[in-house]
Amino acid sequence: MISIEKFVFNAFGENTYLLFDETKEAVIIDPGCLEKHEENEIANFIDTNNLKLVRLLYTHCHVDHIFGNNFIAETYNLKPEIHKAGLPFLVNGHKHAKMYGFEIEKAILPESFFDDGDKVKFGNSELHIVYTPGHADGSVCFINYPQKFVITGDVLFKDSIGRTDFPTGDFDVLMRSIHEKLFTLDDDFTAYCGHGPETSIGYEKVNNPFIRL
Repeated sequence: MISIEKFVFNAFGENTYLLFDETKEAVIIDPGCLEKHEENEIANFIDTNNLKLVRLLYTHCHVDHIFGNNFIAETYNLKPEIHKAGLPFLVNGHKHAKMYGFEIEKAILPESFFDDGDKVKFGNSELHIVYTPGHADGSVCFINYPQKFVITGDVLFKDSIGRTDFPTGDFDVLMRSIHEKLFTLDDDFTAYCGHGPETSIGYEKVNNPFIRL
């Protein structure tokens, strides 16, 4: 059974997720740890719980989600795994960071990419990948069907959706991603979002004011 630990990092209030099961193998999704105390928080949790971090995954590569890329990659000898369409954001992340007043190094880059329909396996568990552009090229969501949850990144939030005014954002494309990839899930699926609290697919279908039904 997958356990999910959420960490809220950096000035953007970004949600970093650590997923692990009974084997103690773990994956990290969107490490936004920027400050030293944030790096220590995630590392201490991994050490204290005797976890083995085996994969570094991204829902998308906007700068607030990649601040911790090099720390995780170097500390745990991992390469980031992303959808190839998001590579320009990762390559230029240090430039985007400067626009917000932050200094980070050029990102350690992937050696391979995942795509729509692929599976991420760790321990006794797996996540299904669905491609969900609209907020940004390269955006994906990670779905676990047995436990009925989805990691949505910035595609869907509680009572909101991802912004579409950034480069490669497109409202109509985002709506298709939500309706065709997320709203086809059962209503009782829990959505773990890139910012803010978790929600459910059923709640968002009824209450999200940005969704065109």
